[in-house]
Amino acid sequence: MRTDRVPNCKLASLMIEATWGNGELARAVNRTGTETGQRLKYDASAVSHWLAGTSPAVRALPVVLEALARRLKRPITAFEAGFSDKSATAEQSTDTVSGLIDLGSADMDPSRRGVLTASLYSVALGIPGWPDLVGRFELLRTNPHTRIGMAEVRSVMAMTERISDLDDQFGGRMARPMAASFLVNTIAPYLQADATEDVRKAMLSAAADHCYLTGYMAMDERHDALAQRYYTKALELAGHAGDHLTYCTTLRGMSVQAVDLGHGSTAMRFADAASAASPQAGPRMRAFLAGQQAHSAAQTGDKAGALYHLGLAEVAMEQAESKAKAFGSYDPSSLAYHEAKVRWELGDKSGAIAAMETSDRLRYSVYVRNRVRMTGMLAEWKLQAGRLEEACVDWHRALDDYPTIQSGRADDRFRSMMAVIKPYQGNRYARDLYDRARPMAKAA
Repeated sequence: MRTDRVPNCKLASLMIEATWGNGELARAVNRTGTETGQRLKYDASAVSHWLAGTSPAVRALPVVLEALARRLKRPITAFEAGFSDKSATAEQSTDTVSGLIDLGSADMDPSRRGVLTASLYSVALGIPGWPDLVGRFELLRTNPHTRIGMAEVRSVMAMTERISDLDDQFGGRMARPMAASFLVNTIAPYLQADATEDVRKAMLSAAADHCYLTGYMAMDERHDALAQRYYTKALELAGHAGDHLTYCTTLRGMSVQAVDLGHGSTAMRFADAASAASPQAGPRMRAFLAGQQAHSAAQTGDKAGALYHLGLAEVAMEQAESKAKAFGSYDPSSLAYHEAKVRWELGDKSGAIAAMETSDRLRYSVYVRNRVRMTGMLAEWKLQAGRLEEACVDWHRALDDYPTIQSGRADDRFRSMMAVIKPYQGNRYARDLYDRARPMAKAA
C-alpha cells in the first residue's frame, strides 16, 4: 500500500475516463459500501486527499475499486487505481492449483472466513473465455511417489455428489466447510499427482464440478463475492479439462447469482456466454441455458427477448423429456420456475403465480431447500395479489421445513415474511402464522 505523498495520477486518469468529479466518486463509494453494511461517509475532500497521494482505509479500498469497476465496466485493481505499487500478477499466484489451495484454506479457517465473505459482489467481473483456457493448464510439479487413476476420480465425483445431496436437503451453510476441506486436502493433491493424460483431464473435470458446487453453496449463504471466486476457479479448471458441460453450467450459475441480486444486464452477459460456449449441447442443456436467458432478459425489460428464449426452452425441454430423464438436472419444475419469474418480471402476476404453483407440484421431494425458498416466494406473490389467506397457507408449508434448513437465501425469505405479514395481525390467519414463526426468528 502507498505510504508516500506522490500525486495519484492513475486515479485522476480513471476519474476522467469515468467523467466523475470528486463528489461523484465519493457518493458512488458510499452507495457501494452499503452492500456490505459499511456506512461510509466520504465526501469530495476525501477524494482530494486520495488524489494527493493518500490511500483509503483498508476496509474501504475494495469498495472504492468496486465503485470504479462498475462505472468503467471492467475490473479495477489497486495497482491500476494508484493505491498499490505492485501489480496483481506480482501479488497473486498465477498457478491454478495454488490459487485453489489458497481459496479453500481461507474458507476452511474461521479466523479468515470473515475477510472472504466481507468482499463485494462484482458486476464487472472478468470471465476467462473457453478458447483462452483449453490446453493451457500450468505444468505441475508432480509427486513422483503418488500416482492416481480413475478410482480416485470416481471417489471425488462420489464425494461431490454426496455433498450436493446434503446441500439440496439442508442448505449450503452446513455442507460448504466440508466441501472446502475436501478441496484442499484431497482434490488439490490429486491435481498434483502423477497420472495419465486421460486421468489428469478427468480429475480436472471432477475438480471443476466440485468447485462449482462449493461456489453455489457460498451463493446460497449470500457470500456472493466468495461464490464468484469459486466460480472463476471452476471455469479455469473446466477449460483446462476440456469440459464444456461444467464450463457452461458454471456460467449459468453465475447468471443465476447475478439475476438474484438484480443485475439483469450482467446476468444476460453470463447467460449469453454460456450459450455461445455450448454449440453442441443436448436438449436438456439448451433448455437449461435458454430458461436462464429468458429470466435475465425479462429483468432488463426485454419482453420480446424473454418470450423468445422461453419458447426455445420449452421446445428443448419437450425434446429432452422424450428421452431418458436425468434426475437432478434441469427438469420441468425448473422450466416452470423460469416461466414464473419471466411472467412476474413482465407484470403478469396471475400467470406468474400459476406457473410457480406448477413448479411446486412438479418439484422432486428431495429438494427441500428449494421448496422452502420457492414456497416463500409464492406466498409473497400471493400477498401482493391480495390473496392473504392463501399466502398464509403457503408460508405454513415453508415453515414445516424451514427449521431443518441452513441457507442464507432461505433466511432471506423468512425475514421477508416476518416483515410483510406483521401489518396484518388483525387477520387471524396472519396472526397464527406470525405467532408460529416468531420463535424461529432468532435463528434466522
